[in-house]
Amino acid sequence: MEKDRITGSEALLRTLIAEGVECVFGYPGGQAIPIYDCLYDYRDRLRHVLVRHEQGATHAAQGYARVSGKAGVAIVTSGPGATNTITGIADAMIDSTPIVVITGQVPSPLLGTDAFQEIDMIGIALPITKWAYQVRRAEEIAWAVSRAFYIALSGRPGPVLIDFAKDAQVEMVDYVYQPVRFIRSYQPVPEINPENVAAAAALIDGARKPFAAVGQGVILSGAEKELSAFLEKADIPAGTTMLGLSSMPSDCRLNRGMLGMHGNIGPNRKTNECDVLIAIGMRFDDRVTGDLNTYAPQAKIIHIDIDVSEIGKNVPVDIPLPGDAGEILKALTERVSPARHDTWIASFDGDDQEEEIKVIRKEICPETGPLRMGEVVRKVSEATDHDAVLVTDVGQNQMMAVRYFKYRRTRSLVSSGGLGTMGYGLPAAVGAKLGAPERTVCCFAGDGGLQMTLQELGTVMQERLNLKIILLNNDFLGMVRQWQELFWSERYSFTTMENPDFAAIARAYQLGARTVSRREELDDAIREMLDYDGGFLLVAHVEKSGKVYPMVPAGKSLNDMIVE
Repeated sequence: MEKDRITGSEALLRTLIAEGVECVFGYPGGQAIPIYDCLYDYRDRLRHVLVRHEQGATHAAQGYARVSGKAGVAIVTSGPGATNTITGIADAMIDSTPIVVITGQVPSPLLGTDAFQEIDMIGIALPITKWAYQVRRAEEIAWAVSRAFYIALSGRPGPVLIDFAKDAQVEMVDYVYQPVRFIRSYQPVPEINPENVAAAAALIDGARKPFAAVGQGVILSGAEKELSAFLEKADIPAGTTMLGLSSMPSDCRLNRGMLGMHGNIGPNRKTNECDVLIAIGMRFDDRVTGDLNTYAPQAKIIHIDIDVSEIGKNVPVDIPLPGDAGEILKALTERVSPARHDTWIASFDGDDQEEEIKVIRKEICPETGPLRMGEVVRKVSEATDHDAVLVTDVGQNQMMAVRYFKYRRTRSLVSSGGLGTMGYGLPAAVGAKLGAPERTVCCFAGDGGLQMTLQELGTVMQERLNLKIILLNNDFLGMVRQWQELFWSERYSFTTMENPDFAAIARAYQLGARTVSRREELDDAIREMLDYDGGFLLVAHVEKSGKVYPMVPAGKSLNDMIVE
């Protein structure tokens, strides 16, 4: 095979291209200058997006990965540049998001000397990555980068970090692309146990009240069609975790809503009534289960997950089904008998009606008073024909957005689930728009979270992104305020916020902007935002004391939901 003699930096870029990378997010610095110098000559082959903070690079890479199904890539320098990526890496680890983070590092002879901007990134990153590796020689680059993409994307996806010593970046190497598609000690997808599949099918066939809890694993495995076929044949109602929401269209007959702390009444209550619970690509997070001692005690539990360590970790399982969700669902669909569970499915209707009357109408159809978060969310969803990508920050804005936005197709929700990272929304929306440029991307944020990464409006400006940002501004750290009101005797300790003129800030970044506080203005403002050719910030002043209901208090049973 013919070899080219090139620098380590060029070897890195060539390998990124060979792995299908088209876009990277980054911020240059001293120990990454050779990479960036090489990027100058690759501008027509690799789009580099200059973020305004390294944390923004990792969140943008996450947003890109979540909508595209590809690995997102971030490139930063050493020291504080590298440590600024830690939150995004940890977020990606918990939410199974494939990203490859490349950090510059001091030259190899200086390692361990406390050199300027030297930090032990491998030691820091090991607990929050699938793999972390330090490149000290240029000859390792092609292998290490390809291995990083294989690990990040295979099995349960997640983040990988490559720490890149500066001398390896400038060292010459005879370059040959070395694709990695197998690692001897690494089995990303467990083999399916046919006996357990048969046992699960028999259990499902005998169920009178089966229920499916659907997580993001369905989306990550591309198993949406297999899920639909399985649920339809066995006539099983389903609830989804937050990150699993767009795995089924919102108007699907068997989609009964969201599970968890701020989920819908029906699927939460029915979890504790079903006789067989089929968990598919979800990890029984505490925000979904509430008190584990009272979680589905009456049900036989089948757990489908690609990560063997998740099965039985939180909830005892009667039939474990480790493996790829799509393959297992296909095998189950072949084995189960056609069924009808009309009475069981109809029993959800009463819960739905209760929630409609006590919660939903009050939130999306108020006749008087200040604007409410839910009505703003629902109107934006309707104005986009329920076909936009929803990106959220974290807090009340997040819960309201995921509850009242609707979904037509998969990979339509980008949100920080397991880590709950405030500041996630705006940079993740940048990545989402670049990962799905043909789709409308709507980013909902609160005044607290937006200000944590507000500087990324500069990235929206420089990249000329047609991104729609909706700020639900209640001048509070709303979710903490809600907890203080309900559980801490209304002692509002440091949750009130004095905020700037957000619209003026957006205009300073050459974005369109409008502020609304009256219900009569809302439809026109949303239309102006969506018709605007470019980035736009819509600031909606909403009720200060609004609360997200239903709510399962932390550590309580799903049966202890607060409805109003």
